[in-house]
Amino acid sequence: MLTQAQKVRRLYKTIMKLHRGLPQELRLLGNNYARDEFKRHKNCNPDEAKIFMNEWSMYAINLAEQLGLRGPHTSKTVGLELSNTDLDQFRDEQIQQLYELKLAAEQKESDKNT
Repeated sequence: MLTQAQKVRRLYKTIMKLHRGLPQELRLLGNNYARDEFKRHKNCNPDEAKIFMNEWSMYAINLAEQLGLRGPHTSKTVGLELSNTDLDQFRDEQIQQLYELKLAAEQKESDKNT
């Protein structure tokens, strides 16, 4: 049976491996964001840890499905839309992080197009 720390480590490694299937710009952005989030939640309370693990597990499952078995060239579009209900459940700091992530992604896209 795995300890909680082992489960977190395994999920983190899985996410990093999945990110290898992303285009370089998204991989760097995703790796930095995941690393920051996992560090930020290192000492969270058990209720937050459960939510954190569930959400990142769903992210890993969705990303694996979107990337497909043969990598990004055979995959669907990467990403999901957030509903207003989802956004209403976010804390202010999470909304700010999401906005900063959006800006970083848009900047990477504009850099790529110039």
